[in-house]
Amino acid sequence: MIEVEALVKKFGQSITAVDGVSFQVAKGEVLGFLGPNGAGKSTTMKIITGFLAPTSGVAKVLGQDVTQHPIAVKQSIGYLPEGAPAYPDMTPHEFLRFIAAIRNLDGAARDAAIRLAVERAGLAQVMEQPIDTLSKGFKRRVGLAQAILHDPPVLIMDEPTDGLDPNQKHAVRSLIRNMAAEKTIIISTHILEEVDAICTRAIIIGRGRILADATPAELARRGPLDEVFRQLTAGDTETAE
Repeated sequence: MIEVEALVKKFGQSITAVDGVSFQVAKGEVLGFLGPNGAGKSTTMKIITGFLAPTSGVAKVLGQDVTQHPIAVKQSIGYLPEGAPAYPDMTPHEFLRFIAAIRNLDGAARDAAIRLAVERAGLAQVMEQPIDTLSKGFKRRVGLAQAILHDPPVLIMDEPTDGLDPNQKHAVRSLIRNMAAEKTIIISTHILEEVDAICTRAIIIGRGRILADATPAELARRGPLDEVFRQLTAGDTETAE
C-alpha cells in the first residue's frame, strides 16, 4: 500500500531532513513513526502525501508514484497534518461540507459521509460554532473528521492525539484500532504509550535515518520502550514523552 525507497529531502545545502529512508506498509498495519522533534517524521509524511517533493528517492501509494501521479495519490489518502489547519471563520459543518466538495461528494453521499465522520470524531456538540472558538482538542477532532470523511484506504496522521484530554485520546485510539483492518495507517507521535495502544509496528527515526523498525513486542524484548528510544536517539535535543 505504501512503498518508500531511499528517500532523501534536503533543505538548502546544509540541512538533510530525510536521509535515505526506506520502508513499506501493508494493508492492516498501523505504523507508528517515533522520533524527537526534527528527526524527519513530518517531512517524510509530507513527501508521501505529496505536499513536499523529495530531493531523491521514490514514494508510492497504491503503486502510484507520488510525484508522477499526485492527484491520484491524494484521492486515496486521508491526511491529518500537524496543527490541524482549517478555516477559522467556518463552522465544522461548513468546513466538512467544503472538504466533501473537494472530495467530489455531494447529495446523500455527502450527508452520510459527514454524519459518520462527525459521529466517529465526536463533534456533534460543536458543529455550528466557528472553528476559531473551539478548544485545541476539538480543533484536532475537526482535522480528524476531514481526514476520514471520504473513507480513504490510506490514513497518514501527524500527532493525531495532540491536545486531547485522556478520554479523547482513548476515543481516537479506539477509532484508529477499529479502522485499522481495512486501511493502511501511519501515525507520528511523541507519546510512547501509543505504540503499545494502537501500533502493530514502529519505526524509530533520528537525524533523518531509520534507527529501528520492529513490532512493539520486538522492541519490548530490548527493554523498556522509553529506554530503547533514549539509547537509539542519544544526542538528539528533544525526547519523546
